[in-house]
Amino acid sequence: MADFLVIVESPAKAKTIERYLGKKYIVRASLGHLRDLPRSQMGVDTENDYEPKYITIRGKGPILQELKKEAKKVKKIYLAADPDREGEAIAWHLANQLGVDVESDCRVVFNEITKEAIKDSFKNPRPIDMDLVDSQQARRILDRLVGYNISPILWKKVKKGLSAGRVQSVALRLIIDRENEINAFVPEEYWSIAAKVTKGKSEFDTTFYGVGKKKVKLTDKVQVDEILGRLEGDTFEIDKVVKKERKRNPALPFTTSSLQQEAARKLNFRARKTMMIAQQLYEGINIGKEGNVGLITYMRTDSTRTSDTANEEAASFIETTYGKEFQTEGKPAAKGTGKAAKTQDAHEAVRPTSVMRLPAAMKTVLSRDQLRLYKLIWERFVASRMAPAVLDTVSADLVNNDVRFRANGSQVKFHGFMKVYVEGNDDKEEEKEKDRILPPLEEGEQVHYKNIDPKQHFTQPPPRFTEARLVKTLEELGIGRPSTFAPTLDTIQKRGYVTLDAKRFMPTELGGIVHQAVDEFFPKIIDVEFTAQMEKELDDVEEGNKKWKKVIDDFYIDFEKTVEYADTEMEKIEIKDEPAGEDCEKCGLPMVFKLGRYGKFMACSGFPDCRNTKAIIKPIGVKCPTCKEGEVVERKSKTKRIFYGCDQYPECEYVSWDKPVARPCPKCNNPLVEKKSKKGVHVQCTECDYKEDVQ
Repeated sequence: MADFLVIVESPAKAKTIERYLGKKYIVRASLGHLRDLPRSQMGVDTENDYEPKYITIRGKGPILQELKKEAKKVKKIYLAADPDREGEAIAWHLANQLGVDVESDCRVVFNEITKEAIKDSFKNPRPIDMDLVDSQQARRILDRLVGYNISPILWKKVKKGLSAGRVQSVALRLIIDRENEINAFVPEEYWSIAAKVTKGKSEFDTTFYGVGKKKVKLTDKVQVDEILGRLEGDTFEIDKVVKKERKRNPALPFTTSSLQQEAARKLNFRARKTMMIAQQLYEGINIGKEGNVGLITYMRTDSTRTSDTANEEAASFIETTYGKEFQTEGKPAAKGTGKAAKTQDAHEAVRPTSVMRLPAAMKTVLSRDQLRLYKLIWERFVASRMAPAVLDTVSADLVNNDVRFRANGSQVKFHGFMKVYVEGNDDKEEEKEKDRILPPLEEGEQVHYKNIDPKQHFTQPPPRFTEARLVKTLEELGIGRPSTFAPTLDTIQKRGYVTLDAKRFMPTELGGIVHQAVDEFFPKIIDVEFTAQMEKELDDVEEGNKKWKKVIDDFYIDFEKTVEYADTEMEKIEIKDEPAGEDCEKCGLPMVFKLGRYGKFMACSGFPDCRNTKAIIKPIGVKCPTCKEGEVVERKSKTKRIFYGCDQYPECEYVSWDKPVARPCPKCNNPLVEKKSKKGVHVQCTECDYKEDVQ
């Protein structure tokens, strides 16, 4: 009979941990929380010091009974839920249900599922940290008070099925504010002048800088023509050459937020998918002789710190593989200090549990997506422990009759961390770094330009939020916490408040209606500064500096009055059906446009007697390239992705993810389509190599 019962959250890691601990231990899984606030009611007694009413979660009763049965057979119980606020709360609930003294050394935490980490954690058990538990309770109760008070008002005043939450309402506000900025944006004209310059057999590009030594902004064609009219001949004199050596430091290891952002940029993963796969890598993968092993450290963390053991292993690997000069000097940089850094920070950044498990060696044991994410985490960590890259930069000013052009070039002198990994960019596709080399240039010498290319441009509005950009913005503003980002983005999409177009968030009409109602009656809920301050106060609870009930009380006193006012004064918002301009093919009554959870759709006005509905199709003014008779229309797939098809379907089965263009390829006469990328939109042929940029 075993002496000790260890309770973890996931069955996937239970077997691995049991194997590491030996026969005296039995390891069981709670499958997350066993107790929570009831779904059918508020579950918070606002008249009795915000006392929560916890109940056993539906379906979890048998698990709890089995754990109680196992608990009676052992000498001691260890609670080994995840090393964060949620994990601490799960341990606290289990302790209460199983009769474990929360002040005893019953709590075990580990940041990675490796034999060494597990063994060490059981040498240092501790009491349950009630500050962490109180912080989790405060967040849970605060979110319940907000959601369960505002949502019923939205149901009554707008339509059923709506919700408003503390973090999701701010995220929706950011998306709507950005859309308003885009709609209000007035483009401004500006120009550039590029010159291709030759020196001997070398060619390089320059751009107009100014007149004399003053920088000049080109705003119209008249100004451009005036500049071009000043040029004499085709010769430039090199007026100034500045050479510098610049160091580029590696990115820090991943936090939850930066992992979600980079996986979106480089792997095209949604935040939810990133966290799901990271969970699998953390909990353990069967890698052969070693059995199930956790390949990465805990993935919910705000810290970039890494252990001395991991740093030493990385240093040894880097020296052996790349050379001693590629090792970083001194202690690696990191962020995260204080008690919060040791708890919610989960002790470390997201990193591989062993650098020696190379991604190439994991190909046969990981799925394609698991391998891609593991490789990203592995490369980021290894690069973070490497020396900075060194670049030689050159800036040269070229002058013709006081008209100044400038050429910039750089060359990688020492690759350093760039040998392994370069951080992605939100605004353009990650490209392989290329050296932009200028020929040797000396002040006073003359060069010739081959051509001058003036171009008209217009300023662009701020871009819509991608998932990565929105996560980054929420983090910078102090809204929510890393573990909440993925479910928050998921919720606003499931509620139909936003859609994704070309991987960028766009608010729906329903999202705008909900936001307007919340903004008018609950302005504090969507106020960025107020929400960030609330997060700070919740962190103060975690660090033992504030009492959670006081934080809730300070918020709820005013909020309760606001709820009462909104319930009385908010007018019912009637979402009227619009005539669709066609009749129902089933009963002959007029069709109407209705606003549903996922946007507008067409339905019969005879509902509920006639339940005919259909998606709205949008003609794009292009003849079908297959049947030549039908019109190409814009449609949406079941996953809400836009595609294009013939309106004669099913007779004509033409379909395309790319938007067709209303003219044939000038080279081969086949159909043209618009292709979208992070760089913008371009037109290309579906058959040959013809391609053109869209201005």
